[in-house]
Amino acid sequence: MTDALLLEKRGHIAILTLNNLPANTWTAESLQALIDTVEALNEDKAIWSLVITSASDKFFSAGADLKLFADGNREVAHDMAVLFGRAFETLSRFRGVSIAAINGYAMGGGLEVALACDLRIAEEQAKMALPEAKVGLLPCAGGTQNLTLLVGEGWAKRMILCGEQVDAAKALSIGLVEEVVSQGQAFNQALALAEQVGQQSPSSVTACKKLIQNNRHAPFAQGYILEREWFVDLFKTEDQREGVNAFLEKRKPQWKNR
Repeated sequence: MTDALLLEKRGHIAILTLNNLPANTWTAESLQALIDTVEALNEDKAIWSLVITSASDKFFSAGADLKLFADGNREVAHDMAVLFGRAFETLSRFRGVSIAAINGYAMGGGLEVALACDLRIAEEQAKMALPEAKVGLLPCAGGTQNLTLLVGEGWAKRMILCGEQVDAAKALSIGLVEEVVSQGQAFNQALALAEQVGQQSPSSVTACKKLIQNNRHAPFAQGYILEREWFVDLFKTEDQREGVNAFLEKRKPQWKNR
């Protein structure tokens, strides 16, 4: 880990705090730390959800430090693009449910990390944008793809091609975030949602998440087949038997993630 990312575990919830103050810009070190952290969490069967929050009152994350690209070095650009892509793709493939608690400005790579999460909670004062084209760059960590999946081609073009910044209310109306809360409440609401995830079988959640994301790159016909196959595969798990029997016995299930 690095001081720019702080990891805490509360029960079955991992909390990752962006701590590269003042603006939580991403560095090669912090991007690699994100990769290592998520991969380690994937191996920790006791962790079922991940909340990403910010130590700053003003910024969720301002993205990349543009000083890295001031001299036009293509090798630096290549290395950082690869790291950004790997880091946020790894986050997108997190085994459990990831939730971004957006409490301020989420710009460029700062919005892309939120886009790589499964869910986004924004505070009412939050501002979001992918302004890379304003400085001669483009979103290279999934922004053009993930934003389009969430808001559709029209709004993706407004935000990326026209450089339009959106506030929390507009983000909610176009589907960029799932919920808007009052100032200071994004983390608490994200934590509550993560606790809600804990009521589900973690084995089922992992399978369902993969199926939902499958239609990003595969035809629906394949998804229908996988649903039936993975439904049967769940009968190899202890959680399947526990879940059904807990329901029949009118008691709370005790999940084991196996």
